[in-house]
Amino acid sequence: MHLPAIFRFPGLLMCAALAFSLAPLSAPPAMAASEIKIVVNNQAITSVDIARRVAFLKLQRTGGNLGEKAREQLVEEALKGQEAARVRLLASDAEVEASFERFAKSNNLSASQLSQVLNQAGVTPKHFKRYIQVQMSWGRVAQALGGSSGGGMSTQDLVSKMLERGDDKPSTTEYILQQVIFVVPANKRSNATINARKREADQLRGRYQGCDNAAAAIGNLRDVTLRQLGRIMQPQLPPDWKPLIEKTKAGGATPTRITERGVEFIVICSAKTVSDDKAAEMVFRSENDGAGESEAAKKHLAELRKRAVIANK
Repeated sequence: MHLPAIFRFPGLLMCAALAFSLAPLSAPPAMAASEIKIVVNNQAITSVDIARRVAFLKLQRTGGNLGEKAREQLVEEALKGQEAARVRLLASDAEVEASFERFAKSNNLSASQLSQVLNQAGVTPKHFKRYIQVQMSWGRVAQALGGSSGGGMSTQDLVSKMLERGDDKPSTTEYILQQVIFVVPANKRSNATINARKREADQLRGRYQGCDNAAAAIGNLRDVTLRQLGRIMQPQLPPDWKPLIEKTKAGGATPTRITERGVEFIVICSAKTVSDDKAAEMVFRSENDGAGESEAAKKHLAELRKRAVIANK
């Protein structure tokens, strides 16, 4: 099971499905005894909290000083959660559980399997659920403040908002994809092995006869994995693969890429233009990703931080 690149919730529930499936897991970090490192308005943030957020950032392939980023995110989330609770907009445990289960299902996992993956990665289900709760709740706060970029809106609300401002319902491309991985174990990874596996992958890519016959095509090959990625909207495509997929015609395969797992390529089983509420949601969210929170929400958070008592231990 694999988990990876994200995130902004609730787009998390849709946009992470492919990205999560393409990123490898590493061994979870060993947890030392918990120590209080930050206190935000009497709410403690511990060394274990920080370590789990660092593990979470690694799943997102975030760069930079992960320790500092983890601390900053956790302080901000503490402020957001406290404010959502104060104005009675905090998402309930039942809502969080439902979102957790939907996220698992969107990644072809059961809730228990997702919990196992999160534990293995050093994140834990509890930490992930708290993240979900804060993101859901702050979306509601931002919406109440007015002018949010749509993070807390339902699909219908997003479509209605676009139609109100005179936009036609946008369209996007819906792909059905397969992923072929020529596995190279870490203990056997060398230039010679990688080059040999790349030649094998290029040969298979050249004679690929379509998705229906994929299993037969790789049946006699050594250490080759075939994954059915299913239906993926264009805005969901992960950055590493997006330009390659967009340039490949339906029925064809992308060029091979060397990854952490070996040598891979993706087959485009089909590609069609769709225009419906879900496509509208995907396009709207992707177009507004850079906008982030509304100015009102940013200003409100800045005021919360200014009034907060934050102590670093």
